[in-house]
Amino acid sequence: MHSHIPQQEMQLLAAPLIVRSAEDLAADRQEVVTIFQDFSFTSPDELMAGIEHEPGHGGMDHGAMGHGGMDHGAMGGQGMDHGTMSGMSGMQGMEMDLNDIDFDAYLANDRTLADPEVVRVERGGRVRLRLINGASATVFWIDTGAVEGRLVAVDGHDIEPVSGNRFGFAMGQRLDIELDLPAGEGVYPIFALREGERERTGIILATPGARVERLDGLSEEASPAFDYDLAQEARLRAARPLAAREPADTKMIMLGGTMSPYRWTINDRVWGEHVPIRARSGERVELMFHNMSMMAHPMHLHGHVFQVVGIGNRRFAGALRDTVHIPPMSMVTVALDGGEAANWMLHCHHMPHLITGMMTEFVVAA
Repeated sequence: MHSHIPQQEMQLLAAPLIVRSAEDLAADRQEVVTIFQDFSFTSPDELMAGIEHEPGHGGMDHGAMGHGGMDHGAMGGQGMDHGTMSGMSGMQGMEMDLNDIDFDAYLANDRTLADPEVVRVERGGRVRLRLINGASATVFWIDTGAVEGRLVAVDGHDIEPVSGNRFGFAMGQRLDIELDLPAGEGVYPIFALREGERERTGIILATPGARVERLDGLSEEASPAFDYDLAQEARLRAARPLAAREPADTKMIMLGGTMSPYRWTINDRVWGEHVPIRARSGERVELMFHNMSMMAHPMHLHGHVFQVVGIGNRRFAGALRDTVHIPPMSMVTVALDGGEAANWMLHCHHMPHLITGMMTEFVVAA
């Protein structure tokens, strides 16, 4: 839960709100809630002025920024499946921009790795990490280190478990990860790695009496771009998918924008000049998010849950979500049933993008 004035959210006006099921209350496991945020001592207005006027923020030359610009050739080591992408080949020779702002601190429950939260856990116990990306403009990778995790829910909705040691999430998204800890004494850092850079934050799980050493706030090497090929999203399957229905309507939603001028749009319009997207209550609608910009956009819809049903031209029954990450030059399709008759916000959860107008209305009629 957070302020919906972007500048206030950039100043950390946010907090976790956890809704537990009967199964959660009965489960034999320890729950650890962590909200990750980015923080600057500079005011949001000054940060925005810096973005809008910094030299090198022009055209496609984002690499001159020094803020995580990554060319297509540098991405080849991540096993990209070209069949899952829409327009990825169009990025050849172009550069993604990963980070607009270098923040002063990256926080896990309001703390850095200089003084991290240490959570005491049972030897051989099961832990459920409830993780929230409450950052204003930072994508994180979650690294569980030596303990393999199971991703069991995204955005509060159960998925078929996916095993691994590294999972990413964009601003506004949530991950639930289960860990089965070893039987002996141990210390288990849970890192959040800043996309495209070396900075990291996190918490530490430690058994009683285990000695916790100081951890560096910088990784040895920069982390990669998050899910530019949508490989993570393509692996996710809802535990309880939407009922199969033919959509009554399909809406193409074009995501655009430039670094100079710093302006981000939905269907080539900013908030105040927008044309609402319309649906009817109870009607199945598909939204096709087509990102034609060189920045990723975590798109969030109020008041609804949707299911990811397509990446590029590939159809599948993916995860239930309320926020979906759309990489540059990509297309993701989601399906939903129109909810309560009202005007609902549909916007990018990257706060500087929202500030500059990347928001529209999803208007549901009775």
